Amino acid sequence: MVLFTMISRLRDSLPLAASMQNDEEYERSLVEYQQQAKMLLRRLNQQSPRQCSIESGNYLFHYLIDNDVVYLTLCDKNFSKRLSYSYLEDLAQEFTAQNGKKIQSVSRPYFFIEFDTYIQKARKSVMDSRSRRNLSSLNTELQDVQRIMVQNIDDVINRGAVLADMDSKAQNLSMLSQKYKKDATYLNLTSAYAKAAAGFVVVFVFVLYFWIL
Repeated sequence: MVLFTMISRLRDSLPLAASMQNDEEYERSLVEYQQQAKMLLRRLNQQSPRQCSIESGNYLFHYLIDNDVVYLTLCDKNFSKRLSYSYLEDLAQEFTAQNGKKIQSVSRPYFFIEFDTYIQKARKSVMDSRSRRNLSSLNTELQDVQRIMVQNIDDVINRGAVLADMDSKAQNLSMLSQKYKKDATYLNLTSAYAKAAAGFVVVFVFVLYFWIL
């Protein structure tokens, strides 16, 4: 979350505009961080890095120096740095477009306080962008889960088809076994009858031979 934003002139730390999250609870808890922000703005100069992130408790200060103006914001630690700097760059571009010719000549603090309207608009835009990213990430995770579920279902279906095929083969084997058993019984009986008939013929021929003699 973007908690507050301050814009100041680099050479003398004159505050030019500011905006804070409209929440009384946040306002009370962020007083210390506002003081830290003012101290930080006073210490920046032409030799300072153009952009930097500074940790303070559960938050991060992000600042951007552009055309002798410092754009500083305080965000939650888990808020995207990329989005934070994109937000500051947007403010710098618009602030310069609206007030570039007056920035170095003003002497009254918060001379451009009306710029708060644009700060709030830019803040809402970056927060909405973060929400869309989170939603997109959630949709991706849901799609991954859906793909896994579909794959699991396919596995179950394929496994069922294999089981059905195995059951069909088992039934065929059972039928072939019964047929083999019947055929074996028939062959055994046929063999027994053939042996009996052969024995009868031998006895008959033997009896007939001795009868003739």
